[in-house]
Amino acid sequence: MKKLFLLIALAVFVTANAQELRCVLTVRHQQVQGTNQQVFEALKKSAENFINNTRWTDLTFKPNERIDCSIGITVKSYENNIMDCEIQVQARRPVWGSNYNTPLLNFRDVTVKFAFQEFDALSITPTYDNNLVALLSYYAYIIIGYNLDSFQKLGGNQAFTQAENIVNISQSRTEPESAGWKAFDKSGKRYELINNLLDERFRKFREYFYDYHRLGLDVMSSNVANGRAKIAEGLQSAMDINRLQPQAQAITTFTDAKKDEIINIFAKQGTDEEKNKAYDIMTAINPTSSNMYEKIKEK
Repeated sequence: MKKLFLLIALAVFVTANAQELRCVLTVRHQQVQGTNQQVFEALKKSAENFINNTRWTDLTFKPNERIDCSIGITVKSYENNIMDCEIQVQARRPVWGSNYNTPLLNFRDVTVKFAFQEFDALSITPTYDNNLVALLSYYAYIIIGYNLDSFQKLGGNQAFTQAENIVNISQSRTEPESAGWKAFDKSGKRYELINNLLDERFRKFREYFYDYHRLGLDVMSSNVANGRAKIAEGLQSAMDINRLQPQAQAITTFTDAKKDEIINIFAKQGTDEEKNKAYDIMTAINPTSSNMYEKIKEK
């Protein structure tokens, strides 16, 4: 009986303390020659362990509820212990009543620089002194925020506020690690994304993110037409934001994640009104992919 009690208690403890993320992290370094390869292996192991083993929120995530995500780091150069990289961050979640995983986030960060040596330990400090820790923590909160927004209207507020705090702290970093953090940096996508997400003007768009997933995709297993209609109806919020702030980072991130899915939802399906609306809005907010959206108008 005591053994059974201990097993149950252990199971409850593990469940209650399960981390939020299940992240696969890759490091590509083919562009870097003449460097000890172990430093890149150490980066992968340290960064992956850090992001997967940190408890990011006070929320309870069961092991099977952890958020599937991936972070791909492409190292372009490594000099004086500074890695100059690009990072691709992606996240997904299951759609109710199906075996389909919908992409939540597809974020490409082209200007990333951080110091790293083979035996560096990664741990969070109140001022995020280590820039790699700040970067990974920022991405973790962005991923969690997007996931929570897809289940509850504005559910990601706390996570996004944590990401904003990291951006604010990182404004004072010196070169070269300041790259990508500052408000007026041409490559400051991290700043712009979180600024968009917490801007009151983007509230309707974030509310639509919930409608898209919970009232759109998640009902499609029982009523495809209703789910598709809800997704078409709310797309106007993306158009409204695009008129207000053309090519806003939050909209770009949305289209990068969702364009293939939206094409599949409306291609050869839906009413003419839905198809025309989806086509017109998506070509307006994502003109570089206009040719792809032609599939929506196919009969």
